[in-house]
Amino acid sequence: MEPHILVIDDEPQILRALRTILTAKQFRVTTASRGGEGLTLAAAQPPDLVILDLSLPDMDGVVVCERLREWTQAPIIVLSVRDGERDKVTALDKGADDYLTKPFGIEELLARIRVALKHSAQAQGAPNPVISAGPITIDLARHVVTRDGEEVKLTATEFKLVAYLAGHADRVLTHQAILNNVWGGADIDHTEYLRVYVGQLRKKLEANPDQPRYLLTEPGVGYRLLTDV
Repeated sequence: MEPHILVIDDEPQILRALRTILTAKQFRVTTASRGGEGLTLAAAQPPDLVILDLSLPDMDGVVVCERLREWTQAPIIVLSVRDGERDKVTALDKGADDYLTKPFGIEELLARIRVALKHSAQAQGAPNPVISAGPITIDLARHVVTRDGEEVKLTATEFKLVAYLAGHADRVLTHQAILNNVWGGADIDHTEYLRVYVGQLRKKLEANPDQPRYLLTEPGVGYRLLTDV
């Protein structure tokens, strides 16, 4: 069946454009111009993916995101004119999977949709214990990381960090989410831990640590392990 995408946005031109483009790419598209309408449609016809604007006339998109996350794990990609770090962090912490700032490139959006749907399908099937990012392979079950086929020695914390990133590959993970899951809630404000450990991982895993291709920084927001390079 064609994947079902729900677009919630109050700009008619955006709705028209996305309906036309996504339908041409063999997606089934439902649109809503208000948050409440979007939630009703999502409940009636559960989507495989949601594209969500944050600035809606009846409620903040972050609230829509929270309510969707009460019952669905469908990927949520935020499209918004809000480009502040706080807006991005809040949306991601409330359950969004990705964030694009308007105006956006349609090819980039389509790429993000493909990645989100791929990971969603994998999550619904048997969990994949081996994640690959270019020459890097992370075996979550065996606790082994290799680069170009050679095992890389990591400390326990380094492995825990790269395993958390790999378990959510291609998603933007906020500083707070990473710190909470890797170090625990008591260290949630210690972003310097992240800078140090990500730097150590890049030296061990990236061909050029100063220009990383896989362990990417999302400025002011967090990090992403990119597998589709």
